[in-house]
Amino acid sequence: MKAAGGPAIAFERVALTLGRTDILRDVGLRVAAGSVHALVGPNGGGKSSLFKALLGQVPHHGQIALHWPGERPGVVAYVPQALAFDAGLPMTVMDFMGALCQQRPVLMGLSRRWKAPVEAALQQVGMLDKSKRRMGALSGGERQRVLLAQALVPAPDLVLLDEPMSALDEAGMRVFEALLAHWRASRVTVLWIEHDLDAVSRLADHVTGLNRQVLFDGPPASTLTPERVLALFSHRARRDEAAIAEEVTP
Repeated sequence: MKAAGGPAIAFERVALTLGRTDILRDVGLRVAAGSVHALVGPNGGGKSSLFKALLGQVPHHGQIALHWPGERPGVVAYVPQALAFDAGLPMTVMDFMGALCQQRPVLMGLSRRWKAPVEAALQQVGMLDKSKRRMGALSGGERQRVLLAQALVPAPDLVLLDEPMSALDEAGMRVFEALLAHWRASRVTVLWIEHDLDAVSRLADHVTGLNRQVLFDGPPASTLTPERVLALFSHRARRDEAAIAEEVTP
């Protein structure tokens, strides 16, 4: 039985260390079920590491709990910032989609089970007419649309987006905004890493400022003040300067 919408997510005192470096420190936040929740902060601030901890890809301290509304966990979709692959491979868009959703070799084509959902997903992101093109022949924005399409098959209940807008052109931006509206209407939970604060202000229900630790958390309209944004992006620099000063003080 499919989960009835997306989960609520609770991060409790999550910490992650790489060598002697604290990547995340005592991170606590709540993601409401069915909401679009944005994570903002500087590069190296731990946003992608928090995703990896949520996906169980890295060891961490603290607790991460997903509270699903149905009898069993639903479908989790992940959209990376970019796709790393050999551009010379003779893999078409349809081959790529098939490789992600079925077990039989893509050389045999899409199975009946997946053909209609894959075509519908590509249509939704405006890429169905390019389904027979090689992945290596697509522009960066077109590849990003294909990555968004793969998050639609099967229909997700939780979507993790790692800077999905970075390569999108204006038409791709409209596609992305329509997808967010679709997921919100379907009560899908979306956790979204983004650097475009204007987009976050317009499109997110909630925003968390993360720079190794949570610096602010709340609705974008009241939370993304100039003072908080400045503190978010300068916090690490101030801390590093203080640490250096402490080391050189006799």
